[in-house]
Formats: sequence, structure tokens, C-alpha cells
Amino acid sequence: MKVKNLNYGIIGNCRSAALIDDKGSLDWCCLPEFDSPSVFAKILDEEKGGHFQFLVDDDYSIDQEYIKDTSLLKTTFKKGDNVFEVIDFLPRYQKNDATYHKPPEIIRFVKLISGRPEIIVDYQPQLEYAKGETLQFVKKDFIVNLTEGDSFDTLFLYTNAPKDKIAQGKKIYLENDLYFLITYNEKIVKPDLSSIYLEMERTKVYWLNWIKRTPKFKYQYSSIKRSALTLKMLSYDKTGAVLAAATTSLPETIGEVRNWDYRFCWIRDASMVIKVVTELGHDEMAQRFMKFILELIPDKGEKLQIMYGINKEKVLTEYFLPHLSGYENSSPVRVGNAAYLQRQNDIYGILMDVIHQQVSRFSADIENCEELWTLTKGIAWVVGLHWKEPDKGIWEFRTENRHFTFSKVLCWVAIDKAIKVSQLFGKTSKLDRWRKLRNQIKNEIHEKAWNEEVGAFTQSYESSDLDASVLLMESFGFIDAKDPKYIKTVEAIGRELSKNGLLFRYKNKDDFGEPSSSFTICTFWYINSLFKIGKEKEAKKKFDEILSYSNHLGLFSEDIDFESKRLLGNFPQAYSHLALIETAMNISDSGKGETLLEKIDV
Repeated sequence: MKVKNLNYGIIGNCRSAALIDDKGSLDWCCLPEFDSPSVFAKILDEEKGGHFQFLVDDDYSIDQEYIKDTSLLKTTFKKGDNVFEVIDFLPRYQKNDATYHKPPEIIRFVKLISGRPEIIVDYQPQLEYAKGETLQFVKKDFIVNLTEGDSFDTLFLYTNAPKDKIAQGKKIYLENDLYFLITYNEKIVKPDLSSIYLEMERTKVYWLNWIKRTPKFKYQYSSIKRSALTLKMLSYDKTGAVLAAATTSLPETIGEVRNWDYRFCWIRDASMVIKVVTELGHDEMAQRFMKFILELIPDKGEKLQIMYGINKEKVLTEYFLPHLSGYENSSPVRVGNAAYLQRQNDIYGILMDVIHQQVSRFSADIENCEELWTLTKGIAWVVGLHWKEPDKGIWEFRTENRHFTFSKVLCWVAIDKAIKVSQLFGKTSKLDRWRKLRNQIKNEIHEKAWNEEVGAFTQSYESSDLDASVLLMESFGFIDAKDPKYIKTVEAIGRELSKNGLLFRYKNKDDFGEPSSSFTICTFWYINSLFKIGKEKEAKKKFDEILSYSNHLGLFSEDIDFESKRLLGNFPQAYSHLALIETAMNISDSGKGETLLEKIDV
């Protein structure tokens, strides 16, 4: 029996996104925004969730690919002379006033190639997470679906196909091109085939122009571009937020409860994304994100949350949707994320790393520089006050606090980058105090996080457990790649956390027992670390191997099953794709021997 995989493509317009499977079924979309209630959620419940697919007989072959260098997804249906394509996209392009057209709508353009194919348009949206009954009415200009349960919502379908046959599930013969425009808002001007085609061409040109700014690399350039396009689709234009993933509640392991809502902006994840896409030349994402951060922190002494809603919401109350069975019956399905209440001390270092990158690479007006300097001083003050305290760590343990090594290293990074920013701004009054604090943190890490018996820096102080996040201490400048302690740590992690070519985050028990799937970004971190300590051939071999575990479109989720290599967890995952880009850039010949983070550091 063939193992089910997350064989989905993502389409998006930096306002929302949709997932379409390799047979052309639209199985996930939230409108009007990324974090709105779903209108299609078959991915979370095959019976109740709602979908939009084109039914053909079993003799059809179906192939899927992105139109080259774009985010337009093309699914080709073929049976003898009967051939047609479905091109899916969310419209996005720049208008004459330099703002972006990004309406809350999906366009499915059905292009007849040859023959007279016979299809059934299976259109079954289920609004508001399918919590109540969704009604459907055929009107003169459109089909409208609505729900009148606890909350009222509507969805409109405009098409040049026979609306009554769609509503009745009857066969339609393709004799010309068709369009299906699913929109959250009723249209003022009724669309037609020519206007839909124009939307498609404008959207295609937008993505071609966007990706053209990405520098060329000799190694795995196509994977870099696809990952960059994916990260762009996970950004939210309105505020500058960057989502961790487009979905909620796709499980890390089938049948378990490690399933979370990732449609939020984690400061750590987003900062890492921004650092990478800036190196690829996409400065506008960085500028929007820095604006997002500055607007979140109005008070000088206010502590950062680890995560926020994409519209800067600070309260992200978590609740269950018990009426949905979950992906392959892996419940619960969650909305919201209780982790927003956690303390994770690493976020300050990762954010300061990005601030330093932006200040060192780009000119900014005086007002912006002053805001960044105020933020820098605030971060250094918070770190100075709290770095000795335990926290939940990068992996968001939901019960106990610990002195996690990664959190301590990133506290060191926060002060290190604050020192460098102060030097760039010519502000030196705090340098002596910050240098002493930086040395104090570093000395404590070497004293309490290094375990001589294990021969490695461990997950937390005076622990024997290993943790893949510790691999990043070199990337952030805490230790040299040739330092014997770092080399031993990489080798120990490789021995203890590797399984079938993939990596655990850690193997010790957490709130839900022992982890049973690999965490994709950790495998990329390990490959990067191998490359940095001089094991370049081994790193390249492992990198090519993990790329073969992507889905049919080169996309990755959060996790990979050790045995079957199926993708698991929320999808597509920003973490995984930013790490793919960084690893490919580091291995690429055009990197000239420098790592990405070394090139950024000034």
C-alpha cells in the first residue's frame, strides 16, 4: 500500500494561501486572511472539511508542476486526445500607484488543450471551519455559499461554466476554456474570460520579476528559487509578519497529539527567514518585518512575546475543533496557540542578529535608526535582567523551565550584536558594561553546558541530553567551526540523534513522551555543520539525499518520517525552506568558501 504524503502545492498572494493536491483538489484555504476560518479544509477532515476538485474517469493521467519561476500551479489531465490544464493562483501584482493587488480570491483557469474532455465540477466549500451547515444558492451571476450558524459568512463563485450543472454535480464537456473565481467578496464588475486571463498574466509577470532578483547559484539553484517563492508566499504584506506555515494541526506523527496552529508569526522563525531572504536580495520583506517589530514594541521596557498574530494580535487563545477528525484522524484540531504565553529567551538574540544585519547592510533615515537604537538598548536591558533565568526553550516545552543551552547562546548573541550595532551608530557609552556581560554569559555556557563525559555541549546546563539546536552556536559566532569542542559536539549529535539519514531534535522525553519523527530543519543544520567542520563531501551527499525526500514539487513540511520518508507536520514550513536555502548557498561553489552567516556578519 502506497503511503500517503503531503503531495500539495501552495499558491498565495501574501494575504492568504491555498493548498492543492497532486490530483488538482483544493483541500485547504482560509479567507480573507491566512488566519481566518477555513472555507476548504478537507486536509483536516475528508468528509466534513470541504473541497473543490475536477472529477474525471480513472483512465486520465494527472501531472502537476509550477509554471517555471512562478507561484502559479499547473495540473495537467490527459487521456488520449482529451487534454486540459488547470492553472491555479491567487492574484497578485503591482498597481499603478505602487500598491499591490491581492484580493481574497482564488482563480482556477481551465485551459482546453485538445479533444472534448468530460468533467464533473465538485465544488463543496464548507465555511467557518465547517462548524455548521453551509448552504448553497445559484444566482444569476454567481453561486453563493453561506452559513448562518454562530457567525455569518459567505463565499462567491463566478464562472463561465453552467452553474446549474455545477450545483447538481452533472457532467460538463470542455469545449472551450473555463474559469472559476472563488472570492470572499461579491464583485462589483462581473468577471469574464478575458479579465481572468489578464489577472493570470499579470500575476505570472509579478512572480517572474520577483524571483529574477534572486542571485544565481551553481548548486541546487532551482531548489533555492522554489524555497524563496514559498517563503514569500508565507509573508503577510499588510503588516510585514512572516508565518511559520500555512496550516494548522497537521501532526508531527500520525495518530499523536503533537499538532499545532502555525498560522502565526514567531519572532525567531520570522527573523531567520528575513535574514536569509535579505541575502537573496529581497529587501522589501526585511523592511516590512522591521516595521512590524517596531510597531509591536511601543514601550521601551516592554518584553517581547515569542509570537504574535499576523495582524499584531498579542492574545492567541488556543481552542479545539472537536467536530473535525484531523489529518488521518490525528486529533485534536487546534486554532490559536497557547505557546504565546511562554518565555523563550533565545528570541532576543535572533532579533538582534537581524537588526545588526539591517543596520550594517542598508542605509536608513535618522528616525528609523533612532528607533532601532532604542530597540537595541531595550533588548540588551531585558537580556541583562533575565538571561540567568530558565525558560521553555526553542522547542517550546509546555511544562518545566530549564537552562537551555541554545537560549543562553542566543542571550550571548543579543549582547554581541548590541555591541556591534552600538559601534555602527557611534554610541560607545555602554560598551564596557555590555562587553563584561557578553564575557560573563560565554564563560558560564562553557562551564555549565559543556559535558566532558558526553564530549559535547548538551541540551541544557548539567545535562547529558543532546539537542540539534546547539549546532547553531557556530553560525551565530559563539564558537569557531575548527574549535575541538564544536567538532566533538557535531560528531556526538551525528552519532546520537541521527537515524536513517535524518535527525531528531532531541531524544529525551518531553511533555508528550519521546519524539518519533525527524525535524527537517535539524537535518539541514547538521548538514551545514558537517560542511563547516570540513566534511564537505559527506555534507553534500546528505543534502542531495534529503532533497529527494521533498514532495513532487520540491516542498517540505516540518517533519519527515524516519522509515517511510513521508512528510509530516504543518506545511509548507518556513523553517525547513529557510534552512534549505542557507545550506544550498553554503555548499554552492559561488559561496567562495564563506558561509551565509559569515558573509552577513560585519
